[in-house]
Amino acid sequence: MTLTQKRILILIAVILIAAVLGRLAVRAVMNLLLGGTLSGGNFL
Repeated sequence: MTLTQKRILILIAVILIAAVLGRLAVRAVMNLLLGGTLSGGNFL
């Protein structure tokens, strides 16, 4: 495997991880704004 192929594979892996973490971060912020919990329960 050449260096270029390794770089492409690493780049794809980083993009996938970033997409997953980005979605989780958006969900967490929306839950805080809307007053809910991440598990879907209710504090009150």
